Amino acid sequence: MKLRLLVLLVVTIALAGADFARAQAPAPGAQGALGAQGAAGARGAAGAGQAPGGGRGGFAPVVIGPPAPVPPEVAIPRPSPAELEQANAALQRLIASDKSPAQPVLKKFESLMLLQPPKSNAAATYTQTNQRMGPRHEGFVETAKQGNIDLLLHGDSITDWWLQDANKPVFDKYFGQYRTANFAIAGDTTQGVLWGLKNGEGQGFQPKAVMLMIGTNNTGQFTAPEIAEGVGAVVGELRRDFPSAKILLLAIFPRSVPGDAVRDKIAEVNRIISRLDDKKNVFYMDIGKQFLDDKGVFLPDSFRADNLHPQAKGYDIWGQAVSAKIAELMK
Repeated sequence: MKLRLLVLLVVTIALAGADFARAQAPAPGAQGALGAQGAAGARGAAGAGQAPGGGRGGFAPVVIGPPAPVPPEVAIPRPSPAELEQANAALQRLIASDKSPAQPVLKKFESLMLLQPPKSNAAATYTQTNQRMGPRHEGFVETAKQGNIDLLLHGDSITDWWLQDANKPVFDKYFGQYRTANFAIAGDTTQGVLWGLKNGEGQGFQPKAVMLMIGTNNTGQFTAPEIAEGVGAVVGELRRDFPSAKILLLAIFPRSVPGDAVRDKIAEVNRIISRLDDKKNVFYMDIGKQFLDDKGVFLPDSFRADNLHPQAKGYDIWGQAVSAKIAELMK
């Protein structure tokens, strides 16, 4: 009985490890955040342009960078080398001593049941993504050096496109009274934001508050726990760069349509990252339902046809939902 229980446990962990490994490479046909803005559901927060909403040019290959610290609240449990050795030795002894008819089969597939070293999580690394290559990142670094920033916005296209002409008046309506900077870039991911903060975007100024939403562009390649680690790593980097700032951590907005598996993945990410709310330096807020009707469909004219990017009405809902909290954090 003990052997069966142990084998079942090891197989379960091995299968989870296989899922983890598969998540390190993009699924066939998955575009993540790099697809065209008109694509729905399977595509991410489109277009990593060098201007808000622009298209991407050619860039150097992306090289995965070093790991970033992950807060314990969102860290994935991983066995240490000593624990791996102990568990595998115990499993091998049990298989060798088994007297049941299943012993030859267990021995045949022993290598599949042995625990493997945990894979790294690229979502929680300092990786210079294509989005952080070129003039936009360089411009952010210069803006950071100049200082005089009280409210920093960070994320991907959903935050980046506050700057588009149709949405700028809405931004001014809710945040125009603050000295702001928006370092979000369309198409970016947790690892890209981490790299940017580490390489000039997080130095030279000390904002009073940061509004962060990041992770939707990781959904095509990573599991929910991996994305949550990436978001947690970004929050940790913000805390180190801006120790006196208050961080408004927004839940990742819903995307696609009801029934799409990506909504379940996003909901799981949000459940995990909500643990980062300490009511002192980090404040988690989920406003996603305010964009949806009672069937889970986006309200008319609130989001584009891609079911991913807000339009002016959606930005107005966003601004109204967070303006009071931002004012509180800016004090």
